[in-house]
Amino acid sequence: MSDENFRQAKWSEPLLVELEETPESAWYPDEVGEIDIPKHLIREKLDIPNISEPIVVRHFTRLSQMNYGVDLGIYPLGSCTMKYTPKICEELLKNRKIRDIHPLIEEEYVQGLLQVLYELSVFLAEITGAYKVSLQPSAGAHGELTGCLIMRAYHKLNGEDFRNEILIPDSAHGTNPASASMAGYKVVVIPSNEEGRVDVEALKEVVHPRKTAGLMLTNPNTLGIFEKDIVEVAKIVHEVGGLLYYDGANLNAILGKCRPCDMGFDIIHINLHKTFGTPHGGGGPGAGPVGVVKKLVDFLPIPTVEFDGEKYYLNYDIPYTIGKVHSFYGHIDVLLKAYIYILLHGAKYLEKIAEISVLNSNYLMKRILETSKGIELPYTDDPRKHEFVVSAKKLYKETGVRALNISKRLLDYGMHAPTMYFPLIVEEALMVEPTETVCKKDLDDYADAISKITEEAYSNPNVVLGAPYNTSVRRVDEVKASHPKTMCLTWKFLKRRL
Repeated sequence: MSDENFRQAKWSEPLLVELEETPESAWYPDEVGEIDIPKHLIREKLDIPNISEPIVVRHFTRLSQMNYGVDLGIYPLGSCTMKYTPKICEELLKNRKIRDIHPLIEEEYVQGLLQVLYELSVFLAEITGAYKVSLQPSAGAHGELTGCLIMRAYHKLNGEDFRNEILIPDSAHGTNPASASMAGYKVVVIPSNEEGRVDVEALKEVVHPRKTAGLMLTNPNTLGIFEKDIVEVAKIVHEVGGLLYYDGANLNAILGKCRPCDMGFDIIHINLHKTFGTPHGGGGPGAGPVGVVKKLVDFLPIPTVEFDGEKYYLNYDIPYTIGKVHSFYGHIDVLLKAYIYILLHGAKYLEKIAEISVLNSNYLMKRILETSKGIELPYTDDPRKHEFVVSAKKLYKETGVRALNISKRLLDYGMHAPTMYFPLIVEEALMVEPTETVCKKDLDDYADAISKITEEAYSNPNVVLGAPYNTSVRRVDEVKASHPKTMCLTWKFLKRRL
């Protein structure tokens, strides 16, 4: 809805530990069925709240009513690609034949599962243009670290471990410099030009045949702008012996249209929890498979899933492998959901995903720019891809209302806020990604809400500055909620604090 009829549930819900019942108030069986459990495996004490099933269900149902998720409405969190997850992906994984497989079971008993994983790796290789894909990394940042370690191993084998720099655009995701640093590299920042793209001349100035290990880049970039000079960028990096790494966070925009490895990228990770519809948020679970071109296959993590024409197996015989990067074989549940998602859509409709996500993004951007006073589009006027970044700098200067305040006020309309203050090169940034899974009415309602909020900013700014009003919690202390010294993630955490 684009009006303010939204009201979020507000329960005075205690912690589970505060709900703990006495043995007299809840019935529990004294014995666990007919199972004869050895005494040395039975704990003398289990330090969890003593609560009956109805109370537990009531507790978590109430908490869910005080929360917001992609099943409730539009969730245009730029860069994070929070799109609706088909329920069939969830339902199929409830099958105990999948759910109860032990990770150490012999290969001969899980040929079906290995076949699915093998086929998924082939699908992802075809979609990205990679020669081979490892399914192990458990998130995008984990894929980045894996890619950086592959870079390091490749250069070391070639006797060039003196290469100690990775080049990263100033519009990049924050995990890129973090991953490069974790792999032992020095980060060199490449500025954006007046179009919001990589400054090719600046790139030429910093590439070096004895320093440059590689360049990390996403295309389209974090501003939602396609790097039209990507072929030249790849040539510049390759000419000095560097490798090109593709951050797959924005793959949703180009599915079926172009492939990263065809652009010149050597290593790529794919965020399955973004592009291929698996659940995303709260720190996981995710999956970030890494694909490489042919010359880098011998550096992939072990094991890879292979097929010899008769059976599927796990291959540990990779000559220059960087080793394991994940316990067992990756986040199997996320991988299987992505496999189902790809089969559901097929090649034709994977391409349609890109088309609709780009259409939705540009439609919403135009609506916001046309109807919302004080909101501007930085850099080029070129159409954006799957996401866009607008600036509330003018609005803030004229009314005192910041991007943060717009986001808080959006919550009063029952809508999730966009990403704020990212990328850092845009002042008062609002980064919006509607995805292909929302309808035109959702887009219109969102644009109308932002328009009303900007009108309020000029007519009665205190209303916007005081938001939200209709949510279960008014304003949280965001520093305390995220600071290691004050945040409490579990009741045990809270007990230790108290």
